[in-house]
Amino acid sequence: MDDNMNIEQIVKEVMKMMNNEPQEVKVASNGNAKKLTLKDYPLAIKSKELIKTKNGKGLDDIDVKSVLSGEVKDDDIKITSEVLLYQAQIADEVGRVQFGKNLRRAAEMVIIPDARVLEIYSALRPFRSTKQELLDIATELEDKYNATINATLVREAADVYEKRSRLKV
Repeated sequence: MDDNMNIEQIVKEVMKMMNNEPQEVKVASNGNAKKLTLKDYPLAIKSKELIKTKNGKGLDDIDVKSVLSGEVKDDDIKITSEVLLYQAQIADEVGRVQFGKNLRRAAEMVIIPDARVLEIYSALRPFRSTKQELLDIATELEDKYNATINATLVREAADVYEKRSRLKV
């Protein structure tokens, strides 16, 4: 029950952030809401219970033996959106607002398949895409991945490339 409440709260906070409303991430811990602060940093030491893999494994579940036995999969060693959002909250709290924004963008990106991230990165290089191709990528980011922060960034890039004549002809 606590895990479901935890996930539900995280989803609500992510959705608020995706609507460009920076909010605190509050995490239910034994029924109590917890606001992350600098005291929780580094998470791996001071708030270890918050760090879970995509498959629900905790840090203590990942060791050399479990990796060699195949119990730990690739997804178990990748950072999750939740952990990035925790880090963003701490960054904001200590006044590193831009870093917090970067972490929120990254939290959106971990959902996107790696191969697609590389394709988008390549498309964002000067003279690689038309404005419409970039706008289509932005729409895809919003519609398919709910990555609204990144979609806004791609639209801004399309406008800047247009003004600076950096679009594919």
